Amino acid sequence: MEFLVRTENRMPPETPAEQRDRLRAAERARARELRESGILKRLWRVPGRTGTIGLYEAADATELHDALMSLPMAPWMDITVEPLATHPQEREA
Repeated sequence: MEFLVRTENRMPPETPAEQRDRLRAAERARARELRESGILKRLWRVPGRTGTIGLYEAADATELHDALMSLPMAPWMDITVEPLATHPQEREA
């Protein structure tokens, strides 16, 4: 099942730079693992914001939830998930 996932980073601005750097590195590593496992399909930045839009594929909402909560930045993210269904026109291709 595919999901469109929008995230916005809400980490407090007073977070020390070294903690931010550690979390960013850990986030990149975990995203790589999710990509290698086939859960994270695509990832885009939202210009002018601290947000991303991602295309994820998971067996169900529980598997997606577990993957998103495994991200080191999850405690500071606002996350919106939209389950996706195949459009009939896509089935014709």
